[in-house]
Amino acid sequence: MAVARGAGAVRAALVARLQRWQDRRAPAAAEVQLDHSRVYIVPSRAGIAYAATLLLILLAAINYQNSMAYGLVFTLGSLFIVAILHTYRNLSGLRVGSDAPQAVFAGEQARFIVHLQSQGKAHYAIAVGWGVHTAHTTDVLPAQAQRLELALPTSARGWLAAPRLRLSTGFPLGLLRAWSWLRSGQRVLVYPCPLAGELPTQHASASTAELAGLQALGQGTEDFLGLKPYQPGDAWHRLNWKAWSRGGPLLVKQFGEARGQDLALDYLALEGGREQRLSLLCHWVLRLAEQQRPFAFSLPGLHLPADCGVAHREACLRALALFEGHR
Repeated sequence: MAVARGAGAVRAALVARLQRWQDRRAPAAAEVQLDHSRVYIVPSRAGIAYAATLLLILLAAINYQNSMAYGLVFTLGSLFIVAILHTYRNLSGLRVGSDAPQAVFAGEQARFIVHLQSQGKAHYAIAVGWGVHTAHTTDVLPAQAQRLELALPTSARGWLAAPRLRLSTGFPLGLLRAWSWLRSGQRVLVYPCPLAGELPTQHASASTAELAGLQALGQGTEDFLGLKPYQPGDAWHRLNWKAWSRGGPLLVKQFGEARGQDLALDYLALEGGREQRLSLLCHWVLRLAEQQRPFAFSLPGLHLPADCGVAHREACLRALALFEGHR
């Protein structure tokens, strides 16, 4: 058991050292073009079997002094050498770029966008993925670009850095495997997983009538006031689809709300662990923003005044994702 643990530790140290060497040789970049410093090539399993077969034929040719066997070995050996060049060229010269990924919630799949662009020649059977078993295979034709979406599971909030990207190919004969490891420097912001629960509010100095109004607001009690022209950012569930389907303008229903003062989501007003509180706040940020209800937002060391816009929603979610304070 101790020997196995020691061997595992030695292997992990060697892998880490190799990765550091690769990172120095090919540093992270948002866009790179593959060249000799980034492309590695070795025989595949089929290539090793092919070379072993050629060796056996060569030994037989030497033993029996058979000129046809010599000719076969040299012909197939030349084919192997030519395949080295073509396999390398199939990967070399490919330009790889990336886009900034969209933020997701913990438990969802993060989506990383990778662009493959040809610089004047075709690249066939290019496998792209985080590892050997999670690859997408595609062709990149001359002067064209391919857009690939690679998924990565998320489990915790905060920044999630993309792992090293692996591009590989065995084209044209599969006798060799050329590959490259890239670091794009991409990272995705992971918000807490929303958790439904009681509305966490604090009201500074509200009268009994105000508190009654706040309670009604929290439950969603609304009075229809009329219609207004649609503006970008208005909630879709309030659109007057019936009038629009009859050829009228796109209008939005307006509601009046019983309220005494703006809602205030406060981390310190909650009970439970840190992650539970953040998940509950995340749920209410999404819900109130969808309903376009102004709310203030407070974390230890941070206070955002009441608002209901998209920028306010994103600022609250970002603060929840990156919060590292109170336990």
